[in-house]
Amino acid sequence: MASRPNILLIFTDQQRFDTIGALGNPFVRTPNLDRLASEGTAFTSAYTPAPECVPARCCLTFGQYPAHTGCFSNRDPFPFEKKQTIFDALTRTGYRTHGVGKCHFTPSEAAYKDNGFETRECQEELTSNPERDHYLQHLWSNGFKHVTDPHGVRGELYYMPQPAQMPARLHPTQWVGDRAVSFVQEQASEDKPWFLYAGIIHPHPPFCPPAPWHKLYRDLDIPPPHLPPNFEDLQIRINRSQNRYKRFDQGSDLWRIRMMRAYYFACISFIDYQVGRVLDALEATGQLDNTLIAFSSDHGELLGDFGSVGKRSFHDAASRVPLIVRHPGTLPSGETRDTPVSLIDLTRTFADTAGAEIETHQLDGKNLVDLAGKPPEDRTVFTHLMQGANGLYSAVNHRWKYAYSAPDQREFLFDRKKDPTETHDLIGVCNQPEWPSSQAATDMRDQLITHLREAGQTDAVDGNGWKSHPIQSLPENPDGALVYQDHPWADQSIPGYS
Repeated sequence: MASRPNILLIFTDQQRFDTIGALGNPFVRTPNLDRLASEGTAFTSAYTPAPECVPARCCLTFGQYPAHTGCFSNRDPFPFEKKQTIFDALTRTGYRTHGVGKCHFTPSEAAYKDNGFETRECQEELTSNPERDHYLQHLWSNGFKHVTDPHGVRGELYYMPQPAQMPARLHPTQWVGDRAVSFVQEQASEDKPWFLYAGIIHPHPPFCPPAPWHKLYRDLDIPPPHLPPNFEDLQIRINRSQNRYKRFDQGSDLWRIRMMRAYYFACISFIDYQVGRVLDALEATGQLDNTLIAFSSDHGELLGDFGSVGKRSFHDAASRVPLIVRHPGTLPSGETRDTPVSLIDLTRTFADTAGAEIETHQLDGKNLVDLAGKPPEDRTVFTHLMQGANGLYSAVNHRWKYAYSAPDQREFLFDRKKDPTETHDLIGVCNQPEWPSSQAATDMRDQLITHLREAGQTDAVDGNGWKSHPIQSLPENPDGALVYQDHPWADQSIPGYS
């Protein structure tokens, strides 16, 4: 048993694929992720199966696409009663399993349960159970019970850059790093292999790094967002909806956006610092080379690209994620692979590495170790968010990306090789048979619809085509459809005034 490698997954929230220095970003400082990339394999065409927190994490937990998990949005529950989690499978096969930080399990009664882990130390957003949130208890015990927005002020300030309300030593990202380091040190003298999940809430908005990290980048350091001349034509209904309730659709300015992006990258550099601390702990305890280390995120963030913010988009900024895996002797060091892969492939990789069996269902993914050892594979991966009249679907292979937005009744096709920034939607020329994109659109559409139909997703498809739904628009009132997100436990009263 002890000869099996340990497994470490460091999993961030809302981190774009293009946020690592060694993988092509010229201005972000990520020395520890750069080290991980130099000692492991980076999968540069990694996609989320769902560009939203809960369904993406559900796919990772069960190793299946949304069409099979039945979880399509943040409002949907994980199928804990029907399916075995990868955490439970690893526990049953003899691993010491521990979860730290954000898991985002749903429904609410499952949020703080172990769900297959032997033990958990919890840190969640907008919790209604502060007494069960280990991070909140830690923050409060250190004299910061007055902080009612420990992960940043949402609502009106959701996309306003803001320094954290606590020092770096008490920041939520630092807490995950602290607890991960402690676990690694504790396991050094144990015989059992272990699995550690370290879930970091940042760089999810609000972008609130601690001081002095909030000044690591200045607005002039940061390039402007990607705004092609036709960017509004490349938005879909969910982008317009997000822009509305995140206070981004009534005018913005380039300085605000560049400052927002600067704080976002500061959050990533602070995450990178924690990655370095964990790597150092592994090395100091002699466990580094016997640990399969994976770093990834649930989805990306538009950050002003295409005039939009948030996730929930088929564009790479939201649907493509960083993915680095390190295990000397098993995976190549310092190499990249551009075969399309998905977060569900991580689940398969962990199960195969541990010799664990999922007893309740078939895994949809492939082993990343196998994919890394082969020539680039022309593989298609899928993303799926929401259902029916609100559904957003896409398929990606080595050359093409195809997407369909049901509330817009609209298809998109992009040539990933000739147009990596997704500026030119080719569907407009797909009616001309002499264009290669015509056949590509047909092939990609057929693969995506077949995937959904075989999984029983009849609300999305009608035979071999898309089911028709009414085109949706936003309320004309600019104050309509706004959202406030306050902690239910937070005391909003003002003594002597309220």
